[in-house]
Amino acid sequence: MQRSFLSTRNKEQSEFLIHSTRYHPNNFLTHYKYEPLTSILKLRMRFIIAILFFFSPFFSVADNLNGIWKGILTQGTGGCYPQYFIELQINFANNIITGKAYDYYDTTKFVKLNFTGKYNPQTHRLVLIETKVVQYNIPVDCAPCIKTYDLIYEKKGNDETLNGEWKGHIMDRKNACPPGKISLKKAMHSDFPVDIDQNDTLAAIQQTLHLQKRAIALSKSLVVDTSSIKLQFYDDAEIDGDTITVLINNKLLLYQQRLTEKPLTIYFNAFPGTEYELVMYADNLGTIPPNTALMVVTAGEKRYDVYLSSSEQKSASVKFIYNPKQ
Repeated sequence: MQRSFLSTRNKEQSEFLIHSTRYHPNNFLTHYKYEPLTSILKLRMRFIIAILFFFSPFFSVADNLNGIWKGILTQGTGGCYPQYFIELQINFANNIITGKAYDYYDTTKFVKLNFTGKYNPQTHRLVLIETKVVQYNIPVDCAPCIKTYDLIYEKKGNDETLNGEWKGHIMDRKNACPPGKISLKKAMHSDFPVDIDQNDTLAAIQQTLHLQKRAIALSKSLVVDTSSIKLQFYDDAEIDGDTITVLINNKLLLYQQRLTEKPLTIYFNAFPGTEYELVMYADNLGTIPPNTALMVVTAGEKRYDVYLSSSEQKSASVKFIYNPKQ
């Protein structure tokens, strides 16, 4: 009989509580002599709206869940272990969440999964749903568990936490896994490789992709202070039929696209403490060698113009590192 697997080195049991806060404005009663009841109600409503404007979470500074989260996940009786380590790599934009989860006993015994989710900024609640087991290496009498997380985000000073509960089912079966609790803190470094998001079409192309080996020439290194980065590629000079293939950390993000006066655009999400290397591979040299491009980098309020030149002997590269604002 297989037991559901999650992961960890430390076998001590831990309990974690879900914290949820709401603002309840005080009731105020004001008496105005000789004023009609409707006027009194209007004044009271204006006062309440003013209170909500200044104190409601709806108007608070946007929470940033983007990044690496590490912690402990517990599991009830029947799991492979009572407690596991867990790492979430969260990509966060417009309250929509995607990412990778690693459940692990140690870094050699793990389950890697994709997940998606949504965040409610008013309640600070997020729900994550694992959608696919990507990779696993676990004991033979264990089976991966596909989970749903119900978490609350909280920030105190410089510490950011996610706490809550999870439930799930065993991969390829309807059998429920013993549920448990989860507690995570935002971290600066990952224990696993950090993935770059890639659509299914490009993922399928990369499985059969065979690019010629070429030297890599570093064109520029950029330090950015925001996690969301937009890259736009234009033909640098006369439009002459140049086509390019672009990879970031060996993940295919553009494939044989022609450079013109209209941009080829890539969005990617950076995690702190991780170096990202973009490589522009020349599929051809156009009618005017070499293959040249203007790459416009937009990172928050900053813009950088980077000129790239690739040939049949070398590919141009740019390195990025994200250092969050203090």
